Amino acid sequence: QVQLVESGGGLVQAGDSLRLSCAASGRSFSAYIVAWFRQAPGKEREFVAAISWGPSTIYYADSVKARFTISRDNAKNTVYLQMNSLKPEDTAAYYCAAGRKYTSRSESDFGSWGQGTQVTVSS
Repeated sequence: QVQLVESGGGLVQAGDSLRLSCAASGRSFSAYIVAWFRQAPGKEREFVAAISWGPSTIYYADSVKARFTISRDNAKNTVYLQMNSLKPEDTAAYYCAAGRKYTSRSESDFGSWGQGTQVTVSS
């Protein structure tokens, strides 16, 4: 099992940037995909971006592709989500999750989840 802890959320203004971190611990991660999902109030949780620990695989939701960047620091066992040009519609609780199914965007394929970090973007 992989344990995940998110950090870096906060209250920002539209157009600002924010970097979220997801620190992983537990068993070996080399076979895992780590993804960011988000859930806005009253809405379903949605896929944001994902990255593999092993051979480089990165993919994004179309809604964030031009503004968000996912990256990893293997030495720190941490995955980051750099969010630029934030919009009020980016307001949500952001969760990182780990799974083994490459290219998946479905939360059901991710078995380990963090507790979430809140991002609020004011207009």
